[in-house]
Amino acid sequence: MSREQGNARKREHSLSTSVLVIGTGGSGLRAAIEVAESGADVIAVGKRPKSDAHTSLAAGGINAALSTMDPEDSWQQHAADTIKESYDLANPRTVEIVTQGAEQGIADLERYGMNFAREEDGRISQRFFGAHTWRRTAFAGDYTGLEIQRALIHRAEELDVPVLDTVYITKLLVADGRIFGAYGFDLVDGTRYRIHADAVILAAGGHNRIWRRTSSRRDENTGDSFRLAVEAGGRLRDAELVQFHPSGILEPENAAGTLVSEAARGEGGILRNALGERFMERYDPERMELSTRDRVALAAYTEIAEGRGTENGGVWLDVSHLPRETIMTRLPRVYQTLMETQMLDITTSPIEIAPTAHYSMGGVWVDPVDHSTDVEGLWAIGEASSGLHGANRLGGNSLIELLVFGRIVGRSAVAYSDELEAQVRSQESLAEARAEIDDLLASDGAENVRALQREVRNLMTEHAGVVRDEAGLRAGLEKLAAIEERMAGVGIHPDIAGFSDLAHAFDLKSSVLAARATLESALERRETRGCHNRSDFPDLDPELTVNLVWSPSTGVVRETIPAVDPEVAELMHTGEISQEGKLVE
Repeated sequence: MSREQGNARKREHSLSTSVLVIGTGGSGLRAAIEVAESGADVIAVGKRPKSDAHTSLAAGGINAALSTMDPEDSWQQHAADTIKESYDLANPRTVEIVTQGAEQGIADLERYGMNFAREEDGRISQRFFGAHTWRRTAFAGDYTGLEIQRALIHRAEELDVPVLDTVYITKLLVADGRIFGAYGFDLVDGTRYRIHADAVILAAGGHNRIWRRTSSRRDENTGDSFRLAVEAGGRLRDAELVQFHPSGILEPENAAGTLVSEAARGEGGILRNALGERFMERYDPERMELSTRDRVALAAYTEIAEGRGTENGGVWLDVSHLPRETIMTRLPRVYQTLMETQMLDITTSPIEIAPTAHYSMGGVWVDPVDHSTDVEGLWAIGEASSGLHGANRLGGNSLIELLVFGRIVGRSAVAYSDELEAQVRSQESLAEARAEIDDLLASDGAENVRALQREVRNLMTEHAGVVRDEAGLRAGLEKLAAIEERMAGVGIHPDIAGFSDLAHAFDLKSSVLAARATLESALERRETRGCHNRSDFPDLDPELTVNLVWSPSTGVVRETIPAVDPEVAELMHTGEISQEGKLVE
């Protein structure tokens, strides 16, 4: 160990709080705000700047049955649409809580100062999003997530919520099955952090960065929440259910997977293969480019797999036939993205795209009502959690989920802290956390962490992408086992730029655990349902209308889904929703 590494080991801050929130995106900040407004102590930590959290990338909108545009809308219809589009895998109680609490979620944002798009008479504007019966998606231009994040940051600052956004949490501290805090280090100078807390809220995102093409940026959504929860004694649910977005760019390599908004198709964009064929005619001749996200992604994948893709392994999305004014006023973000990444003028040239891993619909197992986990004192929210989306997420539901459950979980964690009579700690757990970092810093093996991460992403792309089969999943597990063996020989080299190399080693640990959970669960789900396509089992199997729960000790276990409320169930069978003029996101 170098002198610099040794000094970093000696520097260890000890902090104490009632509630610790891990993750400073929308979920984490909303929970922290609720804790602070209740008068309890809270600390929020994150591994990237709060102003650049993944939430800020959400473009389209946020769902709530406000009935500002369509008086016929109701929370019951919102619930029915959500469960129907989940292919019956969403937990009905979770869905009811989100859809019933959505209006309050919007009111909270207004209270924090967020400016929604409004009609001339002052009503919040709402627009159609895919597979919604009525107009219920509120928005702020095509920067809704960014505006939500700004509003939450502003409110957190008003409340003086301490936010440490260069701290990487490596381990949850557990004594006798109960959480008592977390351990981590500063990404810049390596200083250790020992944070004692009565309750911990996991809000550190999902695992879609373990695919080669992903809408997540480098070093986010690497499965951190999954690993932290599982190592503390938690379980994962529906890890195999990952939504692939149809349109991620291919180049340059460091931007591969960056999204081209589906608004490009909504405004009249056309999809063509390398032969110039408008291929959606083969897959959904009625809706064409306005088809569902999972169907368009499958269509593009099939064209590429069958040899009709571009030289780079993509298809073409063309908006150049649209009026320039339409592109500049309705698709400004798409235009800007392509100019910045490729110097491509989309008003004259088509965009090369391919399906990209976009959203983890599964996550940490949580109670459907309060999002507590198997571990006493631990909660999970947002993309870290599971239960709302099933096998297909409705566009706009993820943003409202974090607001509703951010409020609920914040209150639940405070109530738990208030009722504790004593907090038990474990020197053994703390020693393990310290040793894990010490051992990595002392390792000087020949294996390169980033190279192993690329191998994980390559195997997941090849064997657990849009379409899967038994042989491919088993081959993926064999490759993963080899990577797990090689991980023991990694070399960690902190330098003047900071301790990012150490963070990458923990990212790798998280990615490998998330990959194993995904592959084993995908192997067990021998059917095709929503985002999960099994070429060897092309039909939906009613016997698999269950959630798949995974842990290292039990493997995959089937979990029964509660019955849907009759009032909501009736609304799920009112006929197909008219898609005329609507983009199905």
